[in-house]
Amino acid sequence: MSCSRSFFRNPGRAGAANRQLSLAMQKFAVLLARKRPPDQPQQPRRLQQSKRAKRRDSWSRFRPGPARKLRRRAVLKSGECNVLQSRISRRSLRYLQDIFTTLVDSQWRWTLLCFALSFLLSWLVFAGLWWLIAFTHGDFEERHLRDEHWRPCVVELHSFASCFLFSIETQHTIGYGGRATTEECPEAIFVMCIQSISGVMIQAFMVGIVFAKMSRPKQRTQTLLFSRNAVICQRDGLLCLMFRVGDMRKSHIIGATVRAQLIRSRQSKEGELLAHSQHELRVGADGQAESSLFFIWPCSVVHKIDADSPLYNWSAEDMLAERFEIVVILEGTIESTGQTTQARSSYLPQELLWGHRFEPVVSYSKERQGYEVDYSLFDSTQQVDTPLCSGRELAEFYRLQDELRRQQQQQQQQQQNQTSPYSPTPPGAPDTIFFAFVT
Repeated sequence: MSCSRSFFRNPGRAGAANRQLSLAMQKFAVLLARKRPPDQPQQPRRLQQSKRAKRRDSWSRFRPGPARKLRRRAVLKSGECNVLQSRISRRSLRYLQDIFTTLVDSQWRWTLLCFALSFLLSWLVFAGLWWLIAFTHGDFEERHLRDEHWRPCVVELHSFASCFLFSIETQHTIGYGGRATTEECPEAIFVMCIQSISGVMIQAFMVGIVFAKMSRPKQRTQTLLFSRNAVICQRDGLLCLMFRVGDMRKSHIIGATVRAQLIRSRQSKEGELLAHSQHELRVGADGQAESSLFFIWPCSVVHKIDADSPLYNWSAEDMLAERFEIVVILEGTIESTGQTTQARSSYLPQELLWGHRFEPVVSYSKERQGYEVDYSLFDSTQQVDTPLCSGRELAEFYRLQDELRRQQQQQQQQQQNQTSPYSPTPPGAPDTIFFAFVT
């Protein structure tokens, strides 16, 4: 307070401070004018935001602290494998040798394009053959076209357009009744037989491709769900890794089995670095030993983190520091079609929720007289008390706790034996007590 009074009592001092403040404001205005000239148009807001984001990313590269890790996945959340193949020798030839699988695996636009081109090209090729047959026989000459007694190879052929129409009618057995082959040219009869056979083969091949593409069991995986996150919590005294699977359709998956693979880098005893080593995780539905599921409603698949688990030595902090991926696979037979389908997903360390548990989604509805599945709670979790130590440390803690409890029970039993009048006596004591009582 005294400083403020002295400041206001001295007007010269206050004026100097005001002059300094005005000079500073003028310098700041000059800097702003240099940075952005007045004739420069204002940039759009989206462009400014993108520039700010780039500037923030460039600052984050050089600022101190832990670097942000890129999320690398071998299997995407949609189930597709994130594997790019390159430098394959004679790749086009190998794909053309298995043209049926290539067309089935290709996108719909390429399949439909091949479907249309196969018919169009066959029509054009055989139309050219019919034109050559008629041209070599002289059916296109004017004197023969006017002669009513001339017998052509094919009746009513006047140009390439009519040959193209006859090719379509022959290949698809349309037969409008205007054009027809005669016995004048044996080569015409032979070409007609070849076109009829090839037309049936092309039609069967392309219809088979379209049918196989439409009936692929791959589309069935769109209604098979995996939980967005996996959780780690205690169950029956053990740390357990759990994720949830569900089926949205009424037609069930018969013989459903689930598997889990841990993909991480490790070093062998000989010093070899295995960049993408795979380790099988033993999983079961709701803690069962078998991996088969009675898949009528969403199930929680459990992996017990015991001594045989590769996660046995990892704590909550270690899992965030490690780089690994847990790939989960659900296989089974589709009840309606009898085909085998496979659904896949994966979980990264950032997608493992330590100390969480899935909320129940199955409840009995008295109004509808059946079990109701609420899929809005499919990914919902709730926090539970879970130790942050590893499975090994937790097992060691429980072992020491059991030993301590056993020692306490033994001590209590010894104290009770010493204080009880009917406690057993050591050898030789019964005789002494007997004689003492007789005397």
